[in-house]
Amino acid sequence: MSAKAISEQTGKEFLYKHINTSAAVQNRFRYATVTAETDWDRLTQEHQWLLTQRLVVKPDQLIKRRGKLGLVGINLDLQGVKDWVKSHLMKDTTVGRAKGVLKNFLIEPFVPHKQEEEFYVCIYAVREGDIVLFHHEGGVEVGDVDAKAQKLTVAVNEKISEEQVKEQLLSYVPEDKKGVLASFIVGLFNLYEDLYFTYLEINPLVVTTDGVYVLDMAAKIDATADFICKSKWGDVEFPPPFGREAYPEEAYIADLDAKSGASLKLTLLNPQGRIWTMVAGGGASVVYSDTICDLGGVDELANYGEYSGAPSEQQTYDYAKTILSLMTREKHPQGKVLIIGGSIANFTNVAATFKGIVRAIKDNQEPLKEHEVKIFVRRGGPNYQEGLRVMGEVGKTTGIPIHVFGTETHMTAIVGMAMGHRPIPNLPPMAAHTANFLLNASNNTVTPANTRTASFSEPKTPNDVSPAKKSKAGLPAAKATTLFSKHTKAIVWGMQTRAVQGMLDFDYVCSREEPSVAAMVYPFTGDHKQKFYWGHKEILLPVYKNMADAMKKHPQVDVMISFASLRSAFDSTVEAMQYPQIHTIAIIAEGIPEAHTRKMIKMADEKGVTIIGPATVGGIKPGCFKIGNTGGMLDNILASKLYRPGSVAYVSRSGGMSNELNNIISRTTDGVYEGVAIGGDRYPGSTFMDHVLRYQDTPGIKMIVVLGEIGGTDEYKICQGIKEGRITKPVVCWCIGTCATMFASEVQFGHAGACANQASETAMAKNQALRDAGAYVPKSFDELGDLIRTVYDELVANGTIVPAQEVPPPTVPMDYSWARELGLIRKPASFMTSICDERGQELIYAGMAITEVFKEEMGIGGVLGLLWFQRRLPRYACQFIEMCLMVTADHGPAVSGAHNTIVCARAGKDLISSLTSGLLTIGDRFGGALDAAAKQFSKAFDSGMLPMDFVNKMKKDGKLIMGIGHRVKSINNPDMRVQILKDFVKQHFPSTQLLDYALDVEKITTSKKPNLILNVDGFIGVSFVDLLRTCGGFTRDEADEFVEIGALNGIFVLGRSMGFIGHYLDQKRLKQGLYRHPWDDISYVLPEHMSM
Repeated sequence: MSAKAISEQTGKEFLYKHINTSAAVQNRFRYATVTAETDWDRLTQEHQWLLTQRLVVKPDQLIKRRGKLGLVGINLDLQGVKDWVKSHLMKDTTVGRAKGVLKNFLIEPFVPHKQEEEFYVCIYAVREGDIVLFHHEGGVEVGDVDAKAQKLTVAVNEKISEEQVKEQLLSYVPEDKKGVLASFIVGLFNLYEDLYFTYLEINPLVVTTDGVYVLDMAAKIDATADFICKSKWGDVEFPPPFGREAYPEEAYIADLDAKSGASLKLTLLNPQGRIWTMVAGGGASVVYSDTICDLGGVDELANYGEYSGAPSEQQTYDYAKTILSLMTREKHPQGKVLIIGGSIANFTNVAATFKGIVRAIKDNQEPLKEHEVKIFVRRGGPNYQEGLRVMGEVGKTTGIPIHVFGTETHMTAIVGMAMGHRPIPNLPPMAAHTANFLLNASNNTVTPANTRTASFSEPKTPNDVSPAKKSKAGLPAAKATTLFSKHTKAIVWGMQTRAVQGMLDFDYVCSREEPSVAAMVYPFTGDHKQKFYWGHKEILLPVYKNMADAMKKHPQVDVMISFASLRSAFDSTVEAMQYPQIHTIAIIAEGIPEAHTRKMIKMADEKGVTIIGPATVGGIKPGCFKIGNTGGMLDNILASKLYRPGSVAYVSRSGGMSNELNNIISRTTDGVYEGVAIGGDRYPGSTFMDHVLRYQDTPGIKMIVVLGEIGGTDEYKICQGIKEGRITKPVVCWCIGTCATMFASEVQFGHAGACANQASETAMAKNQALRDAGAYVPKSFDELGDLIRTVYDELVANGTIVPAQEVPPPTVPMDYSWARELGLIRKPASFMTSICDERGQELIYAGMAITEVFKEEMGIGGVLGLLWFQRRLPRYACQFIEMCLMVTADHGPAVSGAHNTIVCARAGKDLISSLTSGLLTIGDRFGGALDAAAKQFSKAFDSGMLPMDFVNKMKKDGKLIMGIGHRVKSINNPDMRVQILKDFVKQHFPSTQLLDYALDVEKITTSKKPNLILNVDGFIGVSFVDLLRTCGGFTRDEADEFVEIGALNGIFVLGRSMGFIGHYLDQKRLKQGLYRHPWDDISYVLPEHMSM
């Protein structure tokens, strides 16, 4: 959603902060907000003018014509304001058809003035620029300003001057006020542009001898410009339309949407309703709402919403659980229905998103059954069969009635089933997986011969390319009639390897001679080659760091497909239009500010470039070319016969609905000749009429399908074209969004442009106008397919279309990764892991979510238990591990590991290199005695050998007892590290048999020499064996295995790494130079015969 209404207070705050005008703007920042929680004493302290001035009070909740409705208190003192607010606060109020509660009020100073000092000014955006309306008689009785106001049209990229304003807008204004008004209007227009307003109305604007007063204001801003205007806007709160409450669940989904690259929308219409929807796709969500309302369900429709753009499993889960929670709060005597619908996805893995929904259903199965919820599912797209299978299975296992349907069922048929208007069919079992017909049965790896590449009714021509017509000097360049051919070459902006591979597979199955993608541009890497498949063969496509190189080296390219982000799409598109070879640009990104789009449109019109998008999946010309992910994966390409042209061309706003049209047209006619999704923004780069006229002028196209939408007036140009005879081919047209007129309050649908600003922009008005003009218009979307079939059959009957014989397409190998995801193949993994899984929404340590690790306050010891031992260890065990890490962290700079680290650091090496040099010294002689001590003592103890016998045997074998002995510490100078650990172990361990055995050995060795004590390595080694054997988490074999594989030395390595890093940082901080060992500390012993 792009243009969003802001409160009057927010609009005035923007104006007072940022307007630049010589006119004296009065009462700046003199406003106060009142709600039910307002403390009047505090309010008057913050705004002391409330105590001294006469006041005006009014609700600030996006209510139009408040004065006429008696919702403005005028010329009151503070007590009068309090009384007025008290009489209106939290009261039910009806405004038009909307019923709501008055909650927020705005208090401002009362401005005494005469009627002739009131003016009206409004600025709003249109495709070609911005319109400034001015009327010299403002106020409550301003009337139809469109009809009687003075109008100034400001083209895109143009500014206005005070002279223009005086000449074109202020002809009826007294001379003494023209200068002030002209300065203010110019400043207002600049503010409007700088802060990305899309609508700004002031009525009345009062001009007195003191200056300018902004009394009432209504405004909308382009919310997608947040990344540009954040510093000026601050945190903007967008209030809901009057009559609709702002629910926390809506805010929660809006927050999810803001943090995601996917699209997640939710609007609650009637929380007590029995019909709930969870629809994939902006266009499809509108179609489902239309159908529910058409079938009489408007009063029971609980919500509007959509999810699209390939949300993750976790995002879909969060969205679904929110809806399920909302719909199971209040019971309905007839039970409830949930419609999980959608068109045929282009690139979303349906099974992956359904996993999130299935999780939510399982988590809410009891309340769903208690509220007698029935679920109806219809979906298509990549891996949809698996998604539907999983959804059907959860219905069987939970006992919740879930009815699932695929592309064989009309998209909105499940609405009639859910509402009891049509029977629920028993369908045969579906295929277990997607794309099982893509694997080549033959051994032929050569690109197959051409299949049919012309329309059923079009004779093949040597060259079907129609370049842009050359225009006369001074006029905008004419745009091409034919955008794509079987020779079209494109550059793809962005590292979208999946989309590019999909284009190449489409090219191959269409029997193109060469790939349609010539190169890719990606500024964030250096020039390189990227590997792709052309049928069975691997090929390399060049990737360039900058567009200039790509254009220079590929002069045959005439199409650019831009996957640039909403932040960089404008710049990359403007750059692409500098190259005359480019005549078509597809912009995929959603959320580009409208002002940027209008600038791109103007430049494209001047240069004769056709723009498809923004906010689109693209378009497709069967047998020739497809943009990015259009048409979905190859299974859908083949099912909808998009590998060869038919006789029907379509144009749609929605990308998902364009794929649904592919399905409908392939089932009811000979197929698609060309299809374009112009995008859901209010100002698409190219319009319905642009493409309808291309289709009219293309001989191979025999009928045209248009899927229009609420918002905008472009469909009326089609009406005009039909009436004037410019369009003679049959046009089947339907505008979605008919439900909007049935809602009491305004609903912004999924697409930014799907909102009617006047009666003529409603879907119902446009459908009727098209019907009156002579277009074929069904009664509802449900009947669209039947009407397309009827018109097509008439064209076949009168010989306009002559169906051709079907030619089978070549087979294309399936990608390995996709085949594995579908479960068609298996392959031994290169690695196996059992301790960690990072693939999901949340990191998992040995089966435990990272959030749970922190919630349970497991600490480093607990994490080490999960990752090293795959167990949740007892609390005392975790504490012991942490103590071991603490006592082994460092033992001074003299030991070999620290010494090596220091020398390396002083040689200018980096942290990793220095740490590694220290760690490499760890072994049997330094620090590596934990494992060896544990093994030696365990073996002796387990064999029943007495401590004295063990000592004698080791002496006889000439072996050192690992873990015994210290260079400095002795029985008389004990190691406090060992003492600390010993006290803890004795207090908390269930049993210390091996430790006791080692202490008995220590008594024997220290009787011979006082420094032969059980050192810290030996103590940790034997204590760890006791821990593993007695904590209850391991079998004896498991405990012994951990000792055998070297787990205990890891304690020393991990602990001492902390010290080594400390020494590295210490040397860098002290800025120590290169270390050279002193000569006097080296004994030079040369061979005697060499020294003689």
